[in-house]
Amino acid sequence: MLAFASAVEPLRIANRMSGQTLYSFTLLSETGEPVRCSNGARLIVDGPLGEVGHDDVVIVCGGSEIRTTSARGVINWLRRIGRKGPVIGGVCTGAHTLAEAGLLNGRRATIHWENYDGFIEEFPDVVLTRSVFVIDGNRMTSAGGTASIDLILALIADDHGKDLANAVSDQLIHAAIRTDRDMQRLSIPTRIGVRHPRLSRVIETMEASIEDPVSPAELAEDVGMSTRQLERLFRRYLNRSPKRYYMELRLAKARNLLMQTDLSVINVALACGFASPSHFSKCYRAQYGTTPYRERGAQGIEDEAGAEPAGPEWDSAGEP
Repeated sequence: MLAFASAVEPLRIANRMSGQTLYSFTLLSETGEPVRCSNGARLIVDGPLGEVGHDDVVIVCGGSEIRTTSARGVINWLRRIGRKGPVIGGVCTGAHTLAEAGLLNGRRATIHWENYDGFIEEFPDVVLTRSVFVIDGNRMTSAGGTASIDLILALIADDHGKDLANAVSDQLIHAAIRTDRDMQRLSIPTRIGVRHPRLSRVIETMEASIEDPVSPAELAEDVGMSTRQLERLFRRYLNRSPKRYYMELRLAKARNLLMQTDLSVINVALACGFASPSHFSKCYRAQYGTTPYRERGAQGIEDEAGAEPAGPEWDSAGEP
């Protein structure tokens, strides 16, 4: 609902501030029936999906569990109207529905950071970014939440000038208008609550190297420290070892992939740097209290797929 309201309200306020009807909008659902938001609120819409004019702008708003809630009728409708050339956008997880319809192939796009890992695995032909919003030709996407405000303000500025966009932003108490060059997540120092350049660099390397984990010795060398110094740094600021922190990052990505894609558990394990499926299952259970197979809802395959293959012993960080 936040992404939806953040897309609609700037349009209403632009009309109010200008004293003109600069924008009109119509709310549609697949059948014309009310739509229930993930917070339980019900939205009354103006009608079912219908014809779209060449000058219309279509915006798809997606919520949680987008892979199971993207209706086939909506996807087929998007494919059909996409051939007519209108501007089509997706806010929050709406980018997933656009990608399912093939409307983002070869285009730059963005999606909420929580859905990033699953999206990039499922739609390799989309040039996915971590930007707050992206406008690529007649396709536009925003990352969710208040990112819709920034996308719509960019459209208002393009249509009617920056002064009006700034006035709308001021009415929304939206102090800083973000651009398509701004990233959607907080900086690493802000997220971890620590401003330490070397620690931030190590964590940045970890986040960029989930599939092929970098050893603690390499991480330490990269920032001009010994392995022991790196260990003390993590213990001091994050109360865990570098290996433990790295493991938590890898398992968090694994959980996202399990919940958001149809990748097999083995392929999820490989995408997160685990060469042994049974070790992946063991680590996952220790972190989340369930196995990846049960998380996915698969039954009857754990013993077969999770059998420990012959190979090296593994330590607590998943390294041979």
